[in-house]
Amino acid sequence: MRASVVLLVLLTGPVAAQDYYERFADLALACVHQEYPNNILHHMTGPDQVGQPHQLYPAFYGCFDWHSSVHGHWLLVRMLSSGALPERRQKIVEKLSQSFTRENLSGELAYFSAEGRAGFERPYGRAWFFQLTSELRQWDDPLARQWLETLVPLERLLRDQTMSWLPKLTYPIRSGTHSQTAFAFGLMLDAARVAEDNEFEAMLLSKVREFYLEDEECPLGYEPSGEDFFSPCLMEADLIRRVLPADEFAKWLDDFLPVIPANGASDWLAVGVVLDPSDGKLVHLDGLNLSRAWALEGIASALPKGDPRVTALKTAAELHRKAGLASVTGDHYAGGHWLASFATYLLSGNVLAK
Repeated sequence: MRASVVLLVLLTGPVAAQDYYERFADLALACVHQEYPNNILHHMTGPDQVGQPHQLYPAFYGCFDWHSSVHGHWLLVRMLSSGALPERRQKIVEKLSQSFTRENLSGELAYFSAEGRAGFERPYGRAWFFQLTSELRQWDDPLARQWLETLVPLERLLRDQTMSWLPKLTYPIRSGTHSQTAFAFGLMLDAARVAEDNEFEAMLLSKVREFYLEDEECPLGYEPSGEDFFSPCLMEADLIRRVLPADEFAKWLDDFLPVIPANGASDWLAVGVVLDPSDGKLVHLDGLNLSRAWALEGIASALPKGDPRVTALKTAAELHRKAGLASVTGDHYAGGHWLASFATYLLSGNVLAK
């Protein structure tokens, strides 16, 4: 663990979200229209399809890759919808207005509609896009309605493509990175409920039950892998808390993660360690600390009152929260282009059971 992280964990108490929002917003403002460096995953069917990032996807070309750009835009929308940074409101509005134009979204729609692109950014980037439109849908503001109207055609296409994919997906994807289905299904399920899209919600619930409800004894001790930014075990539990009533969830968790202490112990889940934050793969573990924190908080919030595991879950969440938040410095673009989005999601309140 880096020295700055250790110091924060040892010396600070509960962290106030407002203390971090200015830094997070500035990181997103700096990168949403920063085109390079850029990591393009681009399916081409001919030589005429070579292009620069802003030509391929004109709304979400910044922040190194498409999905990071999307959740960077979500971060900025979240700052507006929460009223967290009134002094930055105008600057944020200008940035989002630059991205969310009909012309830009027509380009995005054309990109996703092209031959061979049905799997582009599936499921991770698409899940974050649904989170973006969900944030706009819940914000009662003329700007939100205007931007949502612009984004809805792409949302419909991604929703329809996802619904075509789900029946063909035979197994869950249990990785700790972009392909993981548990995380993506959680955001998609949240968004479907906000949009009152009963058909999409029903299909997602069917897949969740098919894939996960019979799981037992997830090997949490095998985690993390060296480049994970999600915990396969904890993200699955965070998904299932969205699906089962509290009493049923508690019983499911008994079988799925029997390693969670009932005595309030704090040493059962060590934080991830990053030795080189300039390495784009190794720095994933800083994101793991943030996503573990929100998963642990979500799991704890969904258990019945008095469940003896809650204390251990909350203690582990706080250790991961402090370590994760301390890593969002922007010192290296490898983490600076995306970690603020994870940190903002952690602090947003979206992670708790409703």
